[in-house]
Amino acid sequence: MNCMNCGAPLNKSPYCPSCGFHVEIQKKVWYLSNIYYNQGLDKAQIRDLSGAIDLLKRSLKYNKLNIQARNLLGLVYFETGEAVAALSEWVISKNIMPENNIASEYIDRLQENANKLDVINQTIKKYNDCLQCCRRGSEDVAVIQLKKILNQNPKLIKGYHLLALIYLKQEEYEKARKILKKAAKIDKTNSTTLRFLKEVDEQTGTMTSLEPRKWSFGGRDRVKVEKGQSVAYQSDNDLVIQPPTFRESSMAATLLNLGFGFLVGACLVWFLMVPANTQKINREANEKVVSYSNTMATQSAELKKMEEEIAQSQETVSSAQEQIQQADDKVTTYENLIKAYAAFQSGNFTSAANVLKNVNSDLLSVDAKEIYDSIYANVKSTMKKEMKTEGEVAFYQKDYAAAIEAFQKALELDDSDGEVWNLLAHSYRMSGDFEKAKETFQSIVDKFPGTKKASTAKKYIDNEALMKSGVTADTTSSSSTEAGDTTGGTTGADNSQPQEGQDNSQPDSSSPTGDNTPAEDPGAGEGAQE
Repeated sequence: MNCMNCGAPLNKSPYCPSCGFHVEIQKKVWYLSNIYYNQGLDKAQIRDLSGAIDLLKRSLKYNKLNIQARNLLGLVYFETGEAVAALSEWVISKNIMPENNIASEYIDRLQENANKLDVINQTIKKYNDCLQCCRRGSEDVAVIQLKKILNQNPKLIKGYHLLALIYLKQEEYEKARKILKKAAKIDKTNSTTLRFLKEVDEQTGTMTSLEPRKWSFGGRDRVKVEKGQSVAYQSDNDLVIQPPTFRESSMAATLLNLGFGFLVGACLVWFLMVPANTQKINREANEKVVSYSNTMATQSAELKKMEEEIAQSQETVSSAQEQIQQADDKVTTYENLIKAYAAFQSGNFTSAANVLKNVNSDLLSVDAKEIYDSIYANVKSTMKKEMKTEGEVAFYQKDYAAAIEAFQKALELDDSDGEVWNLLAHSYRMSGDFEKAKETFQSIVDKFPGTKKASTAKKYIDNEALMKSGVTADTTSSSSTEAGDTTGGTTGADNSQPQEGQDNSQPDSSSPTGDNTPAEDPGAGEGAQE
């Protein structure tokens, strides 16, 4: 023991002979450290490794320079499969006392067997992987991996505990008991082992014995058997010693015993080899399953990554195509605007109006929108007239869908034209869209109150049969002697002359529209009157 102040050797005096430092407390503390070391050594000798670790840690707490306690702690750690912790203690010990330290021999032995150290490190990594598998719910994969780990590192207490915990979760209590008994052989008093065994005992109702089995015959406990000596056994409270007996065996008995021995040997070989081969086959199959699982997981991850890349590429392509389409639409719009402007400047309003219909004003800039608005204001009437004419042509060709589209565009330009409203209503009626026809007739009534257009439209609204028939409203209400009176399917009266009470600008009353359209049913084939 050396002085903690100057490092000089101490004697029985409570003071350091070199520096005079009071070392009585130091001696007591180090003495206590040695006591804990001795107790830890006793625990380690009887395989109470958990108790030994606790006592050795206490010893180092009182004296961190206790080399023997630190080296022994490293050995206990190594015995429990904690190679990293063991190396840490031995390295610290070597740094404290570089010379004549057995820790150097421990480190050298471990480093000489690099394969064993690598195997231990791999088992630790695989143990951590098993923990992750358990967290993900893959207990079966963890069981396979843990069995492999314990074959390679049979002293890894944590591996036994995790495997037993999985068996407890799966309610395989006997398997858990077997694993925990193996762990108890390494460390008798490990608190985790004892706690898991208690759980197994509670679930099965059977107490687990960790003591070696004593054979007994008829209440007699055998205590000692030695070759060539008497057999001693306990019978109640008396120790009975049975002398050995000798009997000569005949040749037949000898041969019979030999044959029986060969038979027993063959059976033993069979029962030992077959399970070993089966275990080998199962182990190889399990290894292949784990390998295939890892490969499939890797491939799935790569496939998912490729799918994400493809999706991103498709989004990029779609975005590029959309941008290209927008650019093309914008170019087309500006080209049509230029053509319309050129036609407008040359005084060709009709051509300008036709081209202007293909211009999307939403794609124009502020300056271009001003040019568009200027041209539009000047050719609006021309565009409206062309849409009306286009609709009339389609109407009398019985192309009611095209007529509806043209009349709607004409009304967007000018909704005060009653003739267009009339033609649009009859286009809906003749196409079979009676609801739209009623709505349009109602618009005529609202927009042109007190006119003949309004009264005619009211007849169609009020008379469902008239709405769905092919005859005109005037046919059902006027006599055949009136000018312009017609029936469905007949040719209309001459509508070149104005009716009484109408000026030349008003439509003929014989028209189905109340306008200057032919008297027969819309779509009969005659053209509109101007």
